[in-house]
Amino acid sequence: MGIDIAIDLGTSRTRIFLPNKGVVVDEPSVITVDLMTDAIIAVGQKAYEMLGRTSERMSAMYPLSGGVITDFSLVENMIKIMLSDISIGKVGMPKVVACIPSEITEVEKRAVVNAISSAGIRRVCLVEEPVAAAMGAGIDITSPHGSMVVDIGGGTTDIAVLSLGGISVSRSIKKAGNAIDDEIIKYVKKKYNLLIGKRTAENAKIAIGCVGNIGENKTFRLKGRNCVTGMPMQADISSYEISDILVDIITEIVYQVQDVLEETPPELMGDIYSDGIILTGGTAQLKGMAEIINAVTKIKVRVADNPSLCVVKGCGEALKYIKAFEKGELSPISEQY
Repeated sequence: MGIDIAIDLGTSRTRIFLPNKGVVVDEPSVITVDLMTDAIIAVGQKAYEMLGRTSERMSAMYPLSGGVITDFSLVENMIKIMLSDISIGKVGMPKVVACIPSEITEVEKRAVVNAISSAGIRRVCLVEEPVAAAMGAGIDITSPHGSMVVDIGGGTTDIAVLSLGGISVSRSIKKAGNAIDDEIIKYVKKKYNLLIGKRTAENAKIAIGCVGNIGENKTFRLKGRNCVTGMPMQADISSYEISDILVDIITEIVYQVQDVLEETPPELMGDIYSDGIILTGGTAQLKGMAEIINAVTKIKVRVADNPSLCVVKGCGEALKYIKAFEKGELSPISEQY
């Protein structure tokens, strides 16, 4: 009998959870390929360290974008290598619970299932990301009680109201951590004539990123190439500048939160007003994120403990419901292949 596995195949990071062991893999969703031979050079953290630093012969890339697979072959190889790191061959043919954004097409779902199945998995169960995030944050989603989760990851922001093991109202938008990195790159190029890479933009976001001009105005030194001269250059960007860069993205997220609340049934709205909104996902840790949503909705907002790990932990919790789903009983698992 194989050991069941939970996988969070994220746009920015891939995480793998094993029962009784917890999160055993937490690596960037990056893969480096030799363009001449198609050989895999590196996966995960080693590949991430090569981003923007490869020769013409190699390419380091994210094979997922906006929560969906953009290069099936690369994702297939990435999953195989990551599973081999936890000695998948020694645990037989396991079942896997994997998460998906709440609004993707059947073709995109099938791509996720096929990529995971190619690693020798006999059955794949799917859980929607906000459901997994809620479970990972410690919410009992099987009760007849309304809960609201805003999962702000790398590729997507998933917003959902949950009750009785499923989703009552939801939204999924491609405005999240990666979109913030892209906006920082564009801003720095326009204002400072400085070309920087995604790693540098992400480091700036993590170091001094904030929502709203709150607290001390910190600076971060960016290093890159001058767009005009082509020579090395550096510039300092402030946390208040990043806050201004984020206005459009944060406004869209808050607008979608309001939209979901407006469509929420009154009884569930009463529960949400009492319990508040829970933020999960790595980008939820941006300073001021909870405060801005609270200011607009007038509902208390809290960031979950270890928000980056909520989704994969929730997938791990969902492993317990595989048999219940197969019997047609109440379960957070939405589909099985």
